[in-house]
Amino acid sequence: MNPKIREENLDFLFEAILQLQTVDECYEFFEDLCTVKELKAMAQRILVAKMLREKQVYSDIVSKTGVSTATISRVNRSLYYGNDGYRVVFERLRQLKEEKEDE
Repeated sequence: MNPKIREENLDFLFEAILQLQTVDECYEFFEDLCTVKELKAMAQRILVAKMLREKQVYSDIVSKTGVSTATISRVNRSLYYGNDGYRVVFERLRQLKEEKEDE
């Protein structure tokens, strides 16, 4: 993690997020916390990360999501040179999907 951004306020925010237990709770909390535009931007970024991990090309991602190539480049940089946050989330989502399929 980038020590330049670590601070008490962010710790408090992340601890609050970790208290959410359902998708509905996430909707309620994030709608209170963020603007619709901010939420949609975050949702687009994680979708772009998913598509990049699936080896989709920039032109397909632009046409399917409407995001700029600059945004795709930033997400791609985070995937390869970031803190592995996307990797952790995608791995856990994959495991969750497998567990549900095994039930």
